[in-house]
Amino acid sequence: MVQAGTAFLIRSQLPDGMIHEVDKRETHGAAMTGLALMALAAVGHQPADRSAEGEVMRKAVAYLLRPDGQTPGGYFGHRDGSRMYGHGIMTLVLTELLGMGADKTQDAMLREKAQRGVNLILASQRVKKYDPRFFGGWRYTPDAGDADLSITVWQLMALRSAKNAGLTVPKESIDAAVGYLRRSYFSGRDAQGRVVNPKSGFGYVPGTPPQFAMVAAGMLAMQVCGLHDAPEVLGAAEWLRTAPPVWESSWFFYGTYYFAQAAHKRGGELARVTQERVGELLAEHQMADGAWQGVDGSENGQGRVYCTAMALLSLSVRYHYLPIYQE
Repeated sequence: MVQAGTAFLIRSQLPDGMIHEVDKRETHGAAMTGLALMALAAVGHQPADRSAEGEVMRKAVAYLLRPDGQTPGGYFGHRDGSRMYGHGIMTLVLTELLGMGADKTQDAMLREKAQRGVNLILASQRVKKYDPRFFGGWRYTPDAGDADLSITVWQLMALRSAKNAGLTVPKESIDAAVGYLRRSYFSGRDAQGRVVNPKSGFGYVPGTPPQFAMVAAGMLAMQVCGLHDAPEVLGAAEWLRTAPPVWESSWFFYGTYYFAQAAHKRGGELARVTQERVGELLAEHQMADGAWQGVDGSENGQGRVYCTAMALLSLSVRYHYLPIYQE
């Protein structure tokens, strides 16, 4: 499955280095290229490799590093319309690839652009929110006054990756983001602030009920921050144990990616059952050319590069090649 999916991504590269379907090249092209790069790295390939995969990655990295791909203020999400989703993804990809560049010049560019991307994330987090529940989180645009969990998780993953790589990331920024995650956990609190519901999960915004993709995303984000035994992580694990991914569920690939990684970090029976379930579902629905295609309306329009990249990331948990998933 991994080899066939990788081959599909290689065939999907366009002459300018973008990895995307031709008829969708104007739709979040940089963000999709970033996801494809992360997927290729997650299954063991690097831009410096003297292979077909390495060549594709070198061209894709060069595409992301092009001068007009980032504003003077450090924003990646402007040109392809991917907004803060794309910005978080691209910043995460660049920080994960630090030290993997094709040469010293490319490595220096990766570091410089990654730090600028991080600086924008930090500035966006400091924008005054109109509701204190949103403090510490992010939304669609850098100047947004609210937040949601889906976008917040990408920014937090980018910050954790950047901090691991030695870039400048203040601890208080990570702490504030974790605070937002805790407020997104759907449960009352006792007088000491402890969660009342030991089996629940994270909602899209604070106060909303848990949804599969958000529960998995919130759980992994807290684990990446080292909070492996936090009550919210334990509660999310219990919630997910009785709500495994279903093929036609909303945001299947997005949620399954986070679920596979979070369950693997949790270990034990949850990790074993999840690996089997995810493998069976993806094996059943992989297309003849190695790609995956979403069937739910939320992902069907995102294209096969997106679905294939997320599927490969879901299948890569056993390898631990990406630094962000290492203990």
